[in-house]
Amino acid sequence: MARSPNESRVGHHVSIVDHCMVVRLDRPDAANALDVETCASMSCTFDQFAEDPDLHVAVVTGAGERHFCAGLDLRTMQPGQRVVLPPTGFAGLTSRLIHKPVIAAVNGTALGGGFELALACDIIIADPDACFGLPEPRVGQAALAGGLIRLSLSIGKHRAMDIILSGRTITGKEGSEMGFVSRLSAPGAALEKALDVAQDIAAAAPLAIQASKAVALTHERAQHLLAIQEKPPKAVEVMLDSKDAQEGAAAFLAKRTPHWQGR
Repeated sequence: MARSPNESRVGHHVSIVDHCMVVRLDRPDAANALDVETCASMSCTFDQFAEDPDLHVAVVTGAGERHFCAGLDLRTMQPGQRVVLPPTGFAGLTSRLIHKPVIAAVNGTALGGGFELALACDIIIADPDACFGLPEPRVGQAALAGGLIRLSLSIGKHRAMDIILSGRTITGKEGSEMGFVSRLSAPGAALEKALDVAQDIAAAAPLAIQASKAVALTHERAQHLLAIQEKPPKAVEVMLDSKDAQEGAAAFLAKRTPHWQGR
């Protein structure tokens, strides 16, 4: 397959390092929050990664030193508007059953969809001061890109619920102690550390790595995530159609405190 080793695409940048594809989110003015067009473009990028036999591992990171990804760019949405993402999900990855390893190099804030993107990866390498959170309920929404399930599977119900229901943020160091952060990097060196891990993985037989991943995920993530996408709970539909959902988006855009009505 013809491919460029260094290419800017919609909302992100792609480079090839040996057998590793590095996908760098490139919307620094929006804290690397993604719009729908970027998600669609990234879906094509991960299609390329999945199909190219010379690419064994992918690393996802954020441009700049402060932000990995701040989730969905609400500035591009109208209050009450439903988001229509590609079938592969947020960032073209969260609803994809990809057979090759993907590593998140979290170099800063990973909030909402950004945290869900990291959780959709197989390994999370984080700066000790990286910031993780699922603050969607504070704007009348819920994290529906797989993060609610993946976080619970990763660290257990009670720790996950503490993060999910409070909307609080935690550092990379705390994430490492909880168990969803695989390894901590030196400050400012998340990508460098992730590339080291990627090269270790790429040194192994690629089909053996893919088989190992497939077996490891058989009983958990794939089945649960597909089921929730096909038939979400009624509470999700109620939330999406609510006045509070419209109010949350409007308050966020106006930078004011939302007034919840519970309907």
